[in-house]
Amino acid sequence: MGTPSLARTLKFFAPSRSVPKTSWRAPNYWTVRPKTFLILISGLFMMGIGGSLSVQSNLGNPPWTVLAQGISKQAGITLGWAFFIVSCCVLLIWFPLKVTPGFGTVANTLFFAASLQLGVTIIPPQHNFKLSLLMIFCGISFVGFGTALYISCGLGSGPRDGWMIGLVDRTGIRIWQIRLFNECFALAGGYLLGGKIGLGTVLVMLFVGQAIAISFTLLGNFSNRKI
Repeated sequence: MGTPSLARTLKFFAPSRSVPKTSWRAPNYWTVRPKTFLILISGLFMMGIGGSLSVQSNLGNPPWTVLAQGISKQAGITLGWAFFIVSCCVLLIWFPLKVTPGFGTVANTLFFAASLQLGVTIIPPQHNFKLSLLMIFCGISFVGFGTALYISCGLGSGPRDGWMIGLVDRTGIRIWQIRLFNECFALAGGYLLGGKIGLGTVLVMLFVGQAIAISFTLLGNFSNRKI
């Protein structure tokens, strides 16, 4: 009796290979219904808070933050402007991948940055290793579920996630593997430009892709039960 139960549990939490079809998914990228909008904003808020938890852990920045930090140092601009430049550059990669922007793309650019800054402002930096490690894993969980949540709305992806989804659609490679490749790309560039890395950086790279894939599975299971 225990083995079938364990198998069902593992299947329930198995990483998804694709984006699930949810009951709240918008019919197109620019049709924003109240429920979909609320879920979208909730996902972006979770992503921002998750990112700020990683930053304030003092164990090293997430890969894309490392890249933005490196650019800000070299160009003498703020971290916010550096993120904007990175996002614009990543959006250019969308064209050969034929990824279409939508309301979610715009919302990601604006609301994620705002919630990230809010989190950095209200969450104090941590210097206790155990608590810092807890913050990192909480941040990974928040980013993973938040990313899956806003992508499942079908309103278009943010710059970096659109690149991820585009590569998944074109190559058939697993989501977490594509995510890991993208994170390595950002990390290498940021490190060469002088961005800060650490244990937290490595943990985010290793686990955030899996967190997104598992969250896609959970959202798909939840939505199917509601239909």
